[in-house]
Order: sequence, then C-alpha cells, then structure tokens
Amino acid sequence: MNNAIQEDHVRITSIPYSSSSLVIFTGVPLEKNSYKTASGKYFVTIKANPESIPVQPAIGQYWIVKGARRIEKVVTGDYVMLQHIYEVPDYVECTLPESGEQLIQFIAKEKAFRGIGEVKARALWALLGNSFHSTLQNDTLEARNRLKGVLSEDSIDALYEGYEKYKNLKHTNWMTLRGIPASIQQRLLKFHDDKSVDAIQDNPYLLCGFGMYFDDVEGLIKNWTFEIAADDQRRLSAALEFALRKQVEKGHTYTKREDLVPVLNKLLKNNDLVASACKAGHDKAQFLLNNDTLTYHPTAQLLMESTVAKRLLTMADIDGLYDRKTSQAYRAALKELPYDLTAKQKEAVGACLDNAVACITGGAGTGKTTVLRTALRAFSLMGYSIHAVALSGRAAMRLHESIGFTTMTIAGFLRNPPLDSTGSDKNLLVIDEASMVDLPTMYRIVTHIHPSVRIVLTGDPDQLPPIGCGKVLADIVHSKRIANTMLDIVKRQEGSTGIPEYSKLINQGEIPPKLSTASIFFHEANRSDITDRCCLLYRESPDNSRIIAPTRNMVSDINNKVQSAVNSHGQMLRFTMYSEEFFLKLRLNDAVLFTKNLYHRGIQNGSLGVLSGVEPEQDDSDELTETYFGDVTLDTGDRIKITQDVLDCMELGYAITLHKAQGSQFPRVIIALHKGRIVDRAWLYTAITRAESEIHIVGSQEDFIAITEASSNASRRNSYLLNLLI
Repeated sequence: MNNAIQEDHVRITSIPYSSSSLVIFTGVPLEKNSYKTASGKYFVTIKANPESIPVQPAIGQYWIVKGARRIEKVVTGDYVMLQHIYEVPDYVECTLPESGEQLIQFIAKEKAFRGIGEVKARALWALLGNSFHSTLQNDTLEARNRLKGVLSEDSIDALYEGYEKYKNLKHTNWMTLRGIPASIQQRLLKFHDDKSVDAIQDNPYLLCGFGMYFDDVEGLIKNWTFEIAADDQRRLSAALEFALRKQVEKGHTYTKREDLVPVLNKLLKNNDLVASACKAGHDKAQFLLNNDTLTYHPTAQLLMESTVAKRLLTMADIDGLYDRKTSQAYRAALKELPYDLTAKQKEAVGACLDNAVACITGGAGTGKTTVLRTALRAFSLMGYSIHAVALSGRAAMRLHESIGFTTMTIAGFLRNPPLDSTGSDKNLLVIDEASMVDLPTMYRIVTHIHPSVRIVLTGDPDQLPPIGCGKVLADIVHSKRIANTMLDIVKRQEGSTGIPEYSKLINQGEIPPKLSTASIFFHEANRSDITDRCCLLYRESPDNSRIIAPTRNMVSDINNKVQSAVNSHGQMLRFTMYSEEFFLKLRLNDAVLFTKNLYHRGIQNGSLGVLSGVEPEQDDSDELTETYFGDVTLDTGDRIKITQDVLDCMELGYAITLHKAQGSQFPRVIIALHKGRIVDRAWLYTAITRAESEIHIVGSQEDFIAITEASSNASRRNSYLLNLLI
C-alpha cells in the first residue's frame, strides 16, 4: 500500500462503470511526455465523481492523474499484475492524442465521431497531418471544402460534432483544477465557448449565473487569491442574482424586497451592502423592478410569463369557431354515449368546441375524463388530429386508457418537430394534469406550436402546484379570461368509495364528519409510529398498495422496512465490474421506482415496476458488447433490461413521494401524514385523490385538522401570469 501523493500518465483502455455519481476507468501507463507504454506489469484505475473531471472518459484518451495511490495485486489468468488505484484524485487532466496512429485509432473507436471508422480516420490524418487540430478548431466553409476530399457531408458533420466535445479541453482542465463542477463548465462553455476562462477571470461571480452557490464562488475566489472588494458591483449583482434564484426555486416568478433581504444578509453580512445589492444588476437586466409594487421580476421568468399570456389571450379572442359542422359533430358525439351527460358536462364539451383554448377543471369524480373523451370524439369527427400529452409516463399511459387516442409525455412531444395547423392540417393539443405544468414547460409548449393549434387543458387547480416556478393552470382559471368549465358535482353511485366527497371537503378546508368512512380509514398514530403502521398496512395487501410519504427520508425509511417485511430473502441485485463486486439494495420481486428520464430505454422519471430478474447476461449482437444486470417489468407490462445507466436511477418503490405519484392513481393508497413544511391542505387533497378504491391515512387527528384548516402553500406562491391575463 502507498498513500503518498503519486502521479501516473494513462491511456484509457476501458470504462467498467459510469453513473451520475461515480465513474471508474482504467488504462495502461505511459511514459511522461510520451505516448509510449511505460510498463506491462501494472495498470491504472481511476475512481472519481463525474462532476470533478473535465470530460467524460472515453477509450483512447490520455490522462494525467495525481493523488493518493494504493497498489493491489490482481490475478489475471496465469499472470499477477499490479493495479494502481486512485480514488477521488487531487488532480486530473485529459488530453487528446496529438498525432499519428494513436489519433487515428482514437477517432475510429470514440463514439463521439459516429460513422467514422479506421479507413476514414486514416485518410483524414493523411490529408491533414499535423494541422488536424487547427483545422477542426473552427467549423468554416474553407475547412469543410478541404475535408470533402476524403469525407462525405454526413461524415464531416460527425467529425465536427465529435470534436466539439474535445476542442475546449484546455479550458475544462483549467476549470477542473480550480474546483468548478463539470455541469457548471458545460453551461458556461455553451454560452462563452472558448472565451470561458477569460470570462471567469474577468468576473468570477458570473459562475453564480450558471448555477454555482454564492458562498462556493466566494470560496473559489479566496483560493485563487483574486482581489475583489466587498462592495464591488460584480459581487453585489451576483448576491442579488442568487437571492432571486432562491425565490424562483421556491416557485415564485417575482418577489418582494422584504423576501430578498434575509437572503442577502446571510450572504453579505452588512446592511449597507445589502441596500446597495438591492439596486445592483439593474443595468445588466437581471430583473425588472416594478416601481408601483416594488416587486422584483427576474427577466427570464417575466419573458416566459409575457409570452404565455400573449399566446393565450390571442387564442381566447378568436371567434366564429362554433359553426354548423361543429354542431353536427357535437350532437353525433353525444349520441354515441351510452348515458346522458349533466348540463354542466355538456356545457364543458361545448366550451372546448367553441374556443381555440379551453379548460376542463374539477376534482375527483366530477367527470373530467368523460367530458374530455366526448369533446375529443367531436374534434376527431371534424378532422382534427389529436395530440394528447401529460407530464409523466404513467400519466400519459393512464390518459391513453381513458381517451383511446395516442398519448405521449410532454418531453417526448417537445422533442418532435414543432406542431402547425396551417393549410389543410387541423391539430388539437390536449394537456392533461395541467396543474403539474410549471411556467418554463408551458413556455416551451406554446413556443413549440403554431398559434393555429387549438389547446384543451384539463386538471385540478387545487392540487399540489408544480415543482418548478409558477402555477399556470391556477392563474388561467382565476383570471376568468380563458374559457373554463369547473365541474364540481360529484355523482354518488351505489357502492361509492366516498373518496370524491371526502377529498372535496378537504379541498374546501372542512373536516369530514367522520375521519373513517366508506373506503377511507384513518389510523391514529404518533409520529414515531407512522412508518411502522404504514408497513403493517402495506403487508395486508401488497399487490395493489402504494405508500405516499412527504419526505425522501421518510420514503427511504418506509421502503427499507417494507422490503425487510415482505421480501427480506429475495436474491439481491449484485454485479461484478473489474474484479470488484457492487450491489444495489434491491432484491428480486422488489417494487422499484425510476428517478430519471431514459427515453432510449423506455423509462421516464417516475416509472414504476418490479425487479423481475437479477441474473447478468451479455448482448453480443452489436459491435459493442453490452452487459445486462437483470431486468424490470414496468407496470405498463414492458420489460426493461438493466444496463449501467438504468442502474443509476433505480430505487425501492414501495413508498414514493407525492410528486412522483402525482398524475397517477393506485388501487389502494396508504398516506403517511404528519405536519411539516411540505405537507399542507393541497398535499393532503392531492394524496387522497391518488386512490382509486381505498385509502388509509396514518397520523394524528390533531395534525389532520391543522393541515386541513390552514390555507395551502400554493396560495402564497407569487406568480405574475395572473396579472398579465387579467
């Protein structure tokens, strides 16, 4: 073992593991300032956080690594080799092969240079020689014409796209050495490109604008021995920008001075500097100050609000849509129903057909789905193409089951070409569960579709507000400028669960006469007993239950307890990578939740399933062998192979947060209820409406009453869209 600071020069030969939190890559040692292999008796393994390295490793790259190094013996067949292991190294630097055979092999093998194999790479080197890097540094017509001698247009595009990943290596190495996280680097490079280092040296505080915390930037400046005065406008502007960002992260699209001052006091620790900071940044368009209300409006949020408001109001002013053909389609759609709609439901269908943009809103059991399905049938009879979207994959799947038309996630819709309705094409966009859609997402939607595309929004404005800033659906409804039909009559049926009536009372701030009634069961429990009671209730009916808890810590605690109770002996998901064994705390037949969007794998953030296989296998059908570590059967019935990127976003899913559950429903819901910053009336109301047939609420009656009677946090969320719509 040797823990002294050591140094190795390495050519990367494999990347046995890569995730958002850990990357492991190995290579052969090289002589200093040379590309010759230094020794065949040992190899080098680097383990690092992806945020701490300048670029994602790829086979063929050259790296310099310094730090504490330990040496282990590794048996490979009949040979014993030494492994130099660097964990969280002090310094890493990546370089490209400069010339010759190694550069040819690197281009041929690196995925970034798609479609350029060894033959093309060799021809490219023969053409450019030592001018390779200078030619690719800038994408010019002159350079492209030169490359046409050996490459097609597609290959030239691939070459420049691949080189884009590496052309700023000297800048990323500089930033990595100074402790700037890789994610911040990438945002900075997109904006400043090869001038990024100059921009930082001119104003280190600009890093705040790309996502770094103010205190972290101050720490970096101190380490770099930059001389910046406490009252420097660059510093004060950054402090104000950071304080505004914290308000946006809370969901506000504008804020008041009294809300900014406490944050600025923590950052600047001086009343005079705080007063100066409140005026800083005005000339740099960080925000607009409304002198009448003395409110601060971050420029980006105000631009998005203005764009959304203008589009909606323009659409709301369109007249003459309800004609004879519309009337015929409306009557035909009603005739196809096996039952009669209520007067309010008929009004809602008519409002959708009579307006370019319309809303169908209401609580559980009021018939929103019935109205939407009828309206879409009428639109279809009129020749409209229906494009129905929802925020999550589960919500999109449930929407498809409800309306019968093709659905997709909003993210998937935004990746498709922009939607137009000019000419003979007639398109309708349906946004389901619109209460979950935040301001940035709505801005992207309205700028992705032509003004001629009609819109129908459905949802419940009283549910939990979006994770991101704004409360678009609530603002639309409260403005009364956009056609909206609020369905508020719950039709009681024989054998009713009682859930719609119960949730309506909660939404109105009223305590139900009985906390346990019909299919709703209240279980009195002390805070310390809530997780255990939830676990016991889950065990009573594991096949159709889901637990909803307010915090990630409580979710994790419940998940661990439920797994121990119902699946303690299941085979664990284990895998070996480069002579090391890893495991996730997941067992065969565990309920699992996915926490990222991996569209190429068929997974969305919030997808749920069951771990249905834990046996590793290899797929050799492609040029590159891919290892599978098991598989998951999603609740859609699809079977997903577990690859490295899938491993990184899997966790237990017996219990989930409400944000993961929103937009979905489950047969039997168990709610872990306790008073806290997150849990308010809207949280409880939304959690209750996630259940299809049975609810168990676990907590104290005192907390239940306090939560129900207090106004929701969303009512205190500042959003200027409402003002722009009025």
